[in-house]
Amino acid sequence: MPTLAVLTAAGSGTRLGMDVPKALVELDGLPLVVHAARRLCSSGVVDAIVVTAPPDLVDHVGAMLRDDPGVDRPVRAVAGSGTRQASVAAGLRAGLAGADAAPGSGPVDVVLVHDAARPLAPPSLVRRVVEAVRAGHAAVVPGLPVTDTVKRVDPTDPDDPVGAERVTGTVDRSVLRAVQTPQGFDRALLERAHAVAEHRAGDEAVAATDDAGLVEDLGHDVHVVPGDPAAVKITTRHDLRVAELTLQESR
Repeated sequence: MPTLAVLTAAGSGTRLGMDVPKALVELDGLPLVVHAARRLCSSGVVDAIVVTAPPDLVDHVGAMLRDDPGVDRPVRAVAGSGTRQASVAAGLRAGLAGADAAPGSGPVDVVLVHDAARPLAPPSLVRRVVEAVRAGHAAVVPGLPVTDTVKRVDPTDPDDPVGAERVTGTVDRSVLRAVQTPQGFDRALLERAHAVAEHRAGDEAVAATDDAGLVEDLGHDVHVVPGDPAAVKITTRHDLRVAELTLQESR
């Protein structure tokens, strides 16, 4: 049965300091969203992609992906919304409606949610996530072990002259994982998670920062599979330079 990928690309990328939305910032001559879409397609386990784009760039982003020779799956672009949660919900609705209506494809049963801000997530990682969902884990996220020592603090003294915070303990990092995307879900579970949390979607202060969090709020188990260092999120110009180096090394 088909797998749908929702690719989020509607963010402004303010911290990158560019004059274009983050997903259209170029890495090695190609926009980040193109890198991400190519790798989803190269995985061999994605059947259709819906990309969420800034409202005034929906047609541009959709045409760019459909015209790219490395994107060989059906692509639909829709307008993103004010929060990531709302954007994913919009992409999910549009993508499922389009994929389910496609002749001869059957209904979608697995949904991936991926960020264009992680453009170098390799095809092997995409396959690993989908395989875990199809093996019976209805919510799957890739993650890497946390290597830094992590302290728990008590930030209750805003008047400290140097902004110091009192340490209350050291967290056991062996049970911590830094989560990446794509995240994979059983279609029905993800639809239910978004429906239950719809009232939060429009408020950045309470909206979910990832879809696994919505599933956790339902009381449903989420499983972690090994992530990949290449799937780093691009937030700053330094991250962009690191991604450029990663591409060079891969060659």
